[in-house]
Amino acid sequence: MLECFFPKPKQFFSSLIVWIAMVVFFWYFGGKELGANFGFKFVEEGTPPVIGLGHFTTPDFQWFYIYFAIITAIFYAIWNFYSPHKWQQWSILGSAFILFITYYQVQVAVAVNNWYRPFYDAIQNALSQESTTTAADLYGYMFSFLILALTYVLIAVFTSFFVSHYVFRWRTAMNDYYVAKWSSVRKIEGASQRIQEDTMRFAAIMKSLGVSIVDAVMTLIAFLPVLLELSKNVKTLPIVGEIAYPLFYAAIIWSIFGTVLMIVAGIKLPGLEFRNQRVEAAFRKELVLGEDDENRAEPQTLRELFANVRRNYFRIYIHYTYFNLFRNFYFQLNNLFAYILLIPTIAAGVITLGIMNQIIRAFSEVTSSFQYLVRSWSTIIDLISVFKRLQAFEAAFKGEELSNLDKEYIETDGKIDY
Repeated sequence: MLECFFPKPKQFFSSLIVWIAMVVFFWYFGGKELGANFGFKFVEEGTPPVIGLGHFTTPDFQWFYIYFAIITAIFYAIWNFYSPHKWQQWSILGSAFILFITYYQVQVAVAVNNWYRPFYDAIQNALSQESTTTAADLYGYMFSFLILALTYVLIAVFTSFFVSHYVFRWRTAMNDYYVAKWSSVRKIEGASQRIQEDTMRFAAIMKSLGVSIVDAVMTLIAFLPVLLELSKNVKTLPIVGEIAYPLFYAAIIWSIFGTVLMIVAGIKLPGLEFRNQRVEAAFRKELVLGEDDENRAEPQTLRELFANVRRNYFRIYIHYTYFNLFRNFYFQLNNLFAYILLIPTIAAGVITLGIMNQIIRAFSEVTSSFQYLVRSWSTIIDLISVFKRLQAFEAAFKGEELSNLDKEYIETDGKIDY
């Protein structure tokens, strides 16, 4: 699944993690200031953020674009020299481009968050008896928002288009890899399904899941500094009282609680989904064999195989019932959590409507990113089950030992002991 698309996966991903850590560390400890030597005049700390598209053309962003291009080119050149790979343009440069365009898309959300404060402050001012806000001011803010919204839509559409091509290239690489071994894998149980359906499902899941995890990470990188800055406006939390950076710690603790809750509630689901694919495959295979052989697909055999399907589905229904109960209840509480945190601050009258909306949005972005596992757990379960099937498939034609879960199914005369 990986070696067909990425060069030497274990070494590649290990080096990628180390490289990212190095370049991020250098950026925050000298790399950003290095741009000043090339004539970039960075925005001083405490300066009000630029509202609108000008947010993306500041010297800070211009230097970041150059820095990202340089570190990407260096990493690509090293791997191109060390281990050339057929798909490296897509697996390395394509991945880097997805990272960049996702970060840019997140920055549009940051620009919108910056817009919230002056817009809602203007509304609050307009509703007061001593209003200095004109209708032209409000129309101007709305026009600025429309420009940002249009930019976000265009980037989102282009990102989806590019990621679709990226993932299909990955599926093509997997297909070519497995088809080349068809003579040795054709007798493995469910070989045709794994090459066609499982690679298709793997690609489809990675399209949504891969982009969402990148978006979550980039959102954290972009919004954590915003939330830390906004925390200065909130001094006290309910029950807890006064602490430093209250919104930051509240977001982390609340998200960790939700993540642990979902993992515990859904810990059985990946294995059940994996088993489900196996029993469905066994039932389907017996039906296919029965089309050409009158001695196969006998009623008794089909009843036994379908009983396995029925038993596994009923177990899945039970586990999903309490999983969805905890998941939906958590999200309902999540809608109120930020407002509950702000009640003492709102009651004290120390923030404006604009700041409150900016805090709510920033807090929502950060907690949503921290809650990635909570929001995507059902999809992750599906991906794990597909991954296990393909992993067992590869182990079979490579002569490697199967996992304990895969050993639970022993094929004998077209039947699978469950």
